[in-house]
Amino acid sequence: MTDETEEDDKRGERIAKYLARAGIASRRDAEKLIAEGKVKLNGKTVETPATFVAAGDKVAVEGKPVAAPERTRLFRYHKPDGLVTTHRDPQGRPTVFEKLPPGMPRVVSIGRLDITSEGLLLLTNDGELARRLELPSNGWLRRYRVRVHGPVDERALAALARGVTVDGVAYGPIEAGLDSRQGTNAWLTISLKEGKNREVRRVMAHLGLQVTRLIRVAYGPFQLGALPRAGVEEVHPRILREQLGIGEKPQRRRGGDAPAEAPPPPPAPPPPGARSIPRARNAAPRRPHANRRRPSPRS
Repeated sequence: MTDETEEDDKRGERIAKYLARAGIASRRDAEKLIAEGKVKLNGKTVETPATFVAAGDKVAVEGKPVAAPERTRLFRYHKPDGLVTTHRDPQGRPTVFEKLPPGMPRVVSIGRLDITSEGLLLLTNDGELARRLELPSNGWLRRYRVRVHGPVDERALAALARGVTVDGVAYGPIEAGLDSRQGTNAWLTISLKEGKNREVRRVMAHLGLQVTRLIRVAYGPFQLGALPRAGVEEVHPRILREQLGIGEKPQRRRGGDAPAEAPPPPPAPPPPGARSIPRARNAAPRRPHANRRRPSPRS
């Protein structure tokens, strides 16, 4: 631990990081709130992100008190199309966060899906975690099922593995394959690591294909699975430890036996009339997603 880190620990936590961990906003957005004079500490307007929050301090954003950060929580959400991934939309369109079920903590999204896209969206009450998991340096694949209209050239799809530049924007390697074709429509599976704004749609348009449906089915180790449309399911703390190194292991009791963790709840059944997601052609059997316990081997 450096002298600077030790000094920070003594003084508390920087306020932008505190707000991020409290799920108010990402650290960058928290710094914007501070610059706009919307953050107060013990009744005084905060003027710099270098301000520290100590135990017992009272923080407010836009006049609303901010509760101390809770334990980190992560949720899988099946985003329907027609919702904007933002807390406030200047155009008044419905947002993801307005449509979450009651009882949810304040959360931020890890990455985004545009208004016409659907599928897996990860949500967390920890803005620092959101920032960390969005970084391309994680090497996590984002996988999509994509319906396109137009003639599909499988050689052009394979060439995307070398990356492509569209309208001056360089995109990294993209794995793309044809799953099925019916007339002028086709289903593709596309995997990428960067996830730049509207990347899939722009690259497909570059190939002369119009995206008519785009569904994210995986983000790193986390899968959409059978989560129903608009459904939310919390990722079990054990998975956070195993996949992200977050949280502490259960304390062992005397005798060496660790207390059993409650298993994650089963996913809710899909609502009537919910649209299904076509599986990729010749797909291997689905693995359990990252929020499902594996059966113990028989003795």
